[in-house]
Amino acid sequence: MSTSDSMTSSLRRIAAAITKGLFNITQSSFALVGLAVLFAAVALVARPELRQFGEIRLFAWLQERQVEVTGFASDFFASDRATASNPKDLPKPQADVAFWLSKKYHIAPEPLSALVAEAYDIGKRVQLDPTLILAVMAIESGFNPFAQSPVGAQGLMQVMTQVHSDKYQSFGGKFAAFDPLANLRVGVKVLQDCIRVAGSVEGGLKSYVGAANEEVDGGYTAKVLAEHARLIQVAQGRQVPTINPVLNVPVAAPAVIAATPNKTTTIALK
Repeated sequence: MSTSDSMTSSLRRIAAAITKGLFNITQSSFALVGLAVLFAAVALVARPELRQFGEIRLFAWLQERQVEVTGFASDFFASDRATASNPKDLPKPQADVAFWLSKKYHIAPEPLSALVAEAYDIGKRVQLDPTLILAVMAIESGFNPFAQSPVGAQGLMQVMTQVHSDKYQSFGGKFAAFDPLANLRVGVKVLQDCIRVAGSVEGGLKSYVGAANEEVDGGYTAKVLAEHARLIQVAQGRQVPTINPVLNVPVAAPAVIAATPNKTTTIALK
């Protein structure tokens, strides 16, 4: 064998040895990685706090990367916080009410569906007509959860937060006045108390608007009851126009209309 052939053969053997070594190392590395993953999985199952810590760190890292790439971070829980539901999932009377209110007040049907469902649920529990609750909400705020009157009534049901701050404690504090469902639940409680004390729906509505000691309430009770009647018809499947007829109501006393048509400064029941 020539020197050239000998060198070639030696180089081949060296290359083969290197290749085999790399293959063995790679296999060992994969095995080590597999064992590491296995041990990590076992540790995460046995130690839930480690899993939670890992998820938090991974989520934080992913958010940091997204901020670097897109300029803002994702919020995967935003949809869970939203007060919204699919109107098609509601019973037909509730869906009809949600779509009718959506059309009339120019509010998306999804958030209205959540409010309608809650009104029906809480109305059943407290034995209060849900369409009356929705009528109060419609007249008070037009379904604006961030509405505020000049005298401090806030949210969907326009509850006087300062007067009823204790009722918001179970919802985390007074800022819950701007949470639609919390405001709805507190408002229903106040409305229920007003009706119980007054002895009638009409008297309760007059107290709710703060005009219990006034001769007139600026037409508030008439407007709520008219909207209530329309909503009852909608829930029964009837075709009801979304444009209200003009109501002939008594003119409110100056003390009542000084603040706002639906509020009075003389009594702070709400």
